[in-house]
Amino acid sequence: MDGTRTLHRTLDLCLKVGEVLLSSGAGAADVVATMRALSRALGVRQSQIDVTFTSLAMSVQLDPDEPPVMQIRQVTQREIDYEDLTRVDHLVREVAAGRKDLDGARTELAQIVSSGHARPRWAATLGWGAMCAGIALQLGGGAVVVLVALLAAICIDRLQLLMTRRRLPVFYQQVAGGVVATVLAAVGTRLAEPFVHLNASLVVTANIIMLLAGIGFMGAIQDALSGFFVTGGARILEAVLATAGIIAGVSGGLSLCAAIGLEISGLSLPQFNLVGVTAAVLGGGLAAAAFAFASYAPWRILVPVGLLGGVGIVVTEFVAEAGFGRPWAVGVSAFLIGLFGYAVGRRFRVPPLVVVVSAVVPLLPGLSIYRSLFLLGEEGGTRVADGLLAMATAASVAIALAAGVILGEYVAQPVVREARRVEQRLAGPRLVGVTRARRRRK
Repeated sequence: MDGTRTLHRTLDLCLKVGEVLLSSGAGAADVVATMRALSRALGVRQSQIDVTFTSLAMSVQLDPDEPPVMQIRQVTQREIDYEDLTRVDHLVREVAAGRKDLDGARTELAQIVSSGHARPRWAATLGWGAMCAGIALQLGGGAVVVLVALLAAICIDRLQLLMTRRRLPVFYQQVAGGVVATVLAAVGTRLAEPFVHLNASLVVTANIIMLLAGIGFMGAIQDALSGFFVTGGARILEAVLATAGIIAGVSGGLSLCAAIGLEISGLSLPQFNLVGVTAAVLGGGLAAAAFAFASYAPWRILVPVGLLGGVGIVVTEFVAEAGFGRPWAVGVSAFLIGLFGYAVGRRFRVPPLVVVVSAVVPLLPGLSIYRSLFLLGEEGGTRVADGLLAMATAASVAIALAAGVILGEYVAQPVVREARRVEQRLAGPRLVGVTRARRRRK
């Protein structure tokens, strides 16, 4: 009786850990490998784990003549909290090392998931504002552009928070965010017109990147590459739908502004010189660190993430200037971020997922999406082909980002014998979780 009760408690712990990982954007391969390592460390061997986009299932058959013990857990809430993800990762490592037993692990996990966020919600809103301000600076905007981008991001975040509480789907939240970004940029341009020139396009682009930052491109591509096609397909569909919401919102906002006489000027890009690259590096570093802050990442990782994000901007610009296309430039930069993100994560005791997702935020294809929408909306439709090409470039950049980061993790994490034994031939690099488990026999 006690053995059966312990087994149920072990499966429950593994499923709750998997839920935290999956809801925070971890890949299905990482979730399965972490749950299996945790169960083996607690003495449960030969477990079968199944992960889909909305549920987790785990079963154990102790004897061929007995029915299997099976538990299922639904994943109903998806909110990125890198502080909880880091604490759960540390908890799994403690159990795997034999320093924490089942009861202690269950108690600590209950404290983690019930303690709320590490920072107040208004601090996260300010983080989103700082992220958009950094993107505006990265694109060459002046002080007024940076300020308007910050205020627009704060308004968008509060609006989306209100819509979340009303249980409106993410698609409608993205549409509303795109409309608000465009209209506020146009209004800001009109108000600032007598005093200073305001490039509203930079504000819209910064807010597009803010809306893109929460989309799970990384987990979707990782699942597809590691053989979890059902989960990967669901995540890709979610990402496509959320991106379509952004496109619909910004497109509708541009049409609305044109109808009421609030024209938005074309996009002017910063020049590739010492001043322009310096501003881009500072802005990109600020955007990466601010995203990590808004996602409740531990304080100790903010500066390394900012530095890695700035390095990513430098590499991207120099590769692009060498004659490579934007997707290749972004892919090379993402590869280096994935390569060094693993070492940075280990050094500062956070999962590499926290580092790489935050560091690639300045490289998201908000610029290509806005350029595509602007060209497609030009009067007379004379540049439709250019607009479609820009949209294809945006899709290529998104894929290059995720694929480059994951390739960097492949190179950074050599497959050792212990990792193969724990993961049992699971494909893909580990962005969350342990690679070794200390087996405990009951």
